[in-house]
Amino acid sequence: MKIDRLLSIVILLINRPLVQAKELADMFEVSVRTIYRDIESINGAGIPVVTYQGANGGIGLMEGYRLDRNLLTERELADIFTALQSISSYGGSEHTMLMEKISSVIPPSQTAAFRSKTTQLVVDLSPWGLMGPLEERISLLKTALMECTAVSFEYVDAEGRVSRRSVEPYTLVLKGQAWYLYGFCTERADFRLFKLLRMKDLVQEERSYVRQDLPVKDLPWTDRWSLPSNNPPAVLHFSAEGKHLAEDRFDTAELQPDGLGGYTVNVHYPEDSWLYGFLLGFGNAVEVLEPEHIRRRMGEIAAQIAAKYL
Repeated sequence: MKIDRLLSIVILLINRPLVQAKELADMFEVSVRTIYRDIESINGAGIPVVTYQGANGGIGLMEGYRLDRNLLTERELADIFTALQSISSYGGSEHTMLMEKISSVIPPSQTAAFRSKTTQLVVDLSPWGLMGPLEERISLLKTALMECTAVSFEYVDAEGRVSRRSVEPYTLVLKGQAWYLYGFCTERADFRLFKLLRMKDLVQEERSYVRQDLPVKDLPWTDRWSLPSNNPPAVLHFSAEGKHLAEDRFDTAELQPDGLGGYTVNVHYPEDSWLYGFLLGFGNAVEVLEPEHIRRRMGEIAAQIAAKYL
């Protein structure tokens, strides 16, 4: 759209002293003549664009021109910029232009200070290594969300059951280093939370839907499920050799020294397949002391694993 191109040109001119018309034409895949017509439109809107001739010439804004930045403070702009950097670390390249816009309202005299504020906190959501198929799923789901179209996929639940689902997507959720889709499942006639890594053959359907208002509370990714009142405690013991694993996962205030170099810790998690996978992830560094039925089940799973290697 022309208006998007005009705004993008203005942002680039604010951030760079001079830009060649040919560079702009290549960037937006239009002719140089179209770029010059765009410059005329920008001038007509009251934004002072100047064209400099010669080998070192180009297109630029009148010196000293800046967008009005009174709406947000510099600290607020830095916080927004940091948040956008975090999103962009996981396939959010569409936010690059917005980050350019934010940078454009910072006066040159404050650029260094602003850059310092935006690098004080780094939140990189991308995993180690390549994202591959997961990034493709996120991109497809973002498109479906924007266009309000349903998606379908084969889903493997936590118990290993496979089913085909058609879902009206509402929200992408990053929770506990895993991505989820929250949406209305037509097969269950209710809202459900789906883990992206358990999806296969994800496709965008042609069917569109009218988005409903989501409830403001009791959403499945809130912490209500983990409240101690909702789940009985389990007592774990970490050996001295595995204490570093406990320190990586739990706050020091939760860890109780056992007098032998290890720790005990009380946890409140729902008892399901996730819990056993979580505990097994610590290997032989952890022992379940209570409750007895979880301790017994861990022993059974460990024996089954051992039998595979005998």
